Amino acid sequence: MFSVLLSVYSKEKPEYLEKALQSIWDNQTVRPAEIVLVKDGPLTKGLEDLINSHLNDKPLKIIPLKNNVGLGRALAIGLEHCSYEIVARMDADDIAAKDRFKKQLEYFEYFPDTALLSSDIAEFDVDPSLIKSIRSLPKTHDKIIQFAKRRNPMNHMAVMFRKSAVIEAGNYQAFQGYEDYYLWVRMLQKGFRSANLDENLIYARVGNNMISRRQGLHFFKEELRLQKEFLNIHMINHFEYLRNIILRAFPRLMPVFVLKIIYKTLRK
Repeated sequence: MFSVLLSVYSKEKPEYLEKALQSIWDNQTVRPAEIVLVKDGPLTKGLEDLINSHLNDKPLKIIPLKNNVGLGRALAIGLEHCSYEIVARMDADDIAAKDRFKKQLEYFEYFPDTALLSSDIAEFDVDPSLIKSIRSLPKTHDKIIQFAKRRNPMNHMAVMFRKSAVIEAGNYQAFQGYEDYYLWVRMLQKGFRSANLDENLIYARVGNNMISRRQGLHFFKEELRLQKEFLNIHMINHFEYLRNIILRAFPRLMPVFVLKIIYKTLRK
């Protein structure tokens, strides 16, 4: 038995959440025992109506928060309410492949020392049948550690983990844009085993504003703070710290229209 954890806030689209919930429950070959849904602050009427319409046909456990506290804090609170050791993450606008949970649970069964597991993802704009790109990451634990020194080594929307390991690593923390990356690095630093499956288990909605969401001086400052944390916990050395800052300065501070051209070219 396992839990699914997701957080919803006011800017989510009800039709996207509907498809996400269908993929978690209606279309899955192995279903979760509960779906822990955190309401991160007041929601729109459309979102409230949608959630209420599924209270009787899906095992929803609703965790309402009075105010919007941000993704990291919302997930930390939600995880505390997860009843089972195995927890799968989902975003409110993505779609899970029909056998996602089955394949990840089988991996945990075959490799019980694994604490953190993700997979490749297929990115799309509007129609999940029209895949724009595949985000593939290192598959083995040692390669994941090396990759994590430079970039996020896990596709967060496809992650399944052991709750006890996440709690031991300090749970999700407030770190805008990097809540998941920061957590994975802390888990790796504590010696928890990780892996990425070599198949697409999530259809991730990237959309037109995907690039701009992490653009500008604010996110660059968060990037600086993240790299300082990695340096402090000895995930990276001083050379790697400087390299990462230099490489990230350009995409964070570059005009959005230029980045869109570069990203569109790379996806062809």
